[in-house]
Amino acid sequence: MAVHFLHTSDWHLGQFFHHHEREYEHTEFLNWLLTQIKSKQPNALLIAGDIFDVVNPASSAQKQLYQFLTDAHVLAPHMQTLMIAGNHDSGYRIEQVEPFLDRFNAKAVGVIGKTAEQKLDLDKLLVPIYDSAQNIVAWCLTLPYLRSAEITGLNEHSSDNQSAVAYLHQQLIAEAKARKQPDQALILMSHAHMQGGETSDSERPIVVGNEEALSTALFDEVIDYVALGHLHKPQQVGQPHIRYSGSPIPLSFSELNYKHQVLEVRIDPLQADAQRFQYESLLIPRTVELLRIRCELSELITELNKLPKDEIAEVCARHFLEIEYISDAPPPIDLRQQIEQALPANRYRLLRIARRFQNCENSNVQQSKIDLEPPTPEKLFLDLWEKMGYQPDPEVSQDFLQLLAEAQQELDQNKA
Repeated sequence: MAVHFLHTSDWHLGQFFHHHEREYEHTEFLNWLLTQIKSKQPNALLIAGDIFDVVNPASSAQKQLYQFLTDAHVLAPHMQTLMIAGNHDSGYRIEQVEPFLDRFNAKAVGVIGKTAEQKLDLDKLLVPIYDSAQNIVAWCLTLPYLRSAEITGLNEHSSDNQSAVAYLHQQLIAEAKARKQPDQALILMSHAHMQGGETSDSERPIVVGNEEALSTALFDEVIDYVALGHLHKPQQVGQPHIRYSGSPIPLSFSELNYKHQVLEVRIDPLQADAQRFQYESLLIPRTVELLRIRCELSELITELNKLPKDEIAEVCARHFLEIEYISDAPPPIDLRQQIEQALPANRYRLLRIARRFQNCENSNVQQSKIDLEPPTPEKLFLDLWEKMGYQPDPEVSQDFLQLLAEAQQELDQNKA
């Protein structure tokens, strides 16, 4: 029996981009996704983490998710929605609404559970996927973002992060093998940074001990498909069946050329290798563009005059624009006024104006800019570290991020 599912991740509901909310863009994406669900009627929708942008999301972001789940269940009552927590999510928070999720054929796995005997709760992590006749067509091995405090110290095989991650994968895959029937597929859903994955500048670093990126060697060959979350660029890692779906909208200017998509996957375990696995990229329409103008200062106004001029009534639907101009000489005092006058009215949201200095002696480009986004805890720490006279140290930075993740975990547990 074949299993048919959609793979998506990294929605980051509630994100603010240079202080601008993205609710309109997320609503357009979710409406598009509902259209796909209605027409394709998959067995399951897999959301591989970072559902929200912060661990304490705004009520409007939570409403977006729950309204989507409600609408999706109406359009495809037999479809299961399986979600895992990412490093931006509170695993405890997304599990708290389990009674509500049950009503809409949805399930969230936020944290690694333990039994009364303090062993891994494999039943929680192994979720059957059914067809419309309630036959099990696949097992989904759900692995949320693995925090150190949750996975270390279970036994002698999990004394540190690296051994704990390996032990968890081994135990989960072994149990899945024992339950699997020949006509059932195995799908592993994980939120992790895999070795060889291409990153953007909007992904928060994931630190597991001193080894951030995980190896695809963790995945046994019996796994038919690995549905990954965390990296925002759609990509395969090593093999065609190990894939990041990517984020549905660009979350930074480094992602403006990404082809955002949802992956449609079909697996028939009884077919030969060539026909066993099929996938299609469903390209997501982009409703708000990210535009960047880079040019010499002398050409800037000319470039701005080339921009399309049709007005967009809703502010939330206007395109984002950043400007970087190259000039060794000081800019005119009224440069910002000139830029605003040249920009077409009611079409763009100007986020940033940056000056780049061309160093003629060594041909390097130096940049001077003002970034209006609020600083992250990591940036504040590193700034303070340098002000104290210390040199940048990657190990110190990783240790700080590890402590920050553990502090956030403790905060989540106290709130739960």
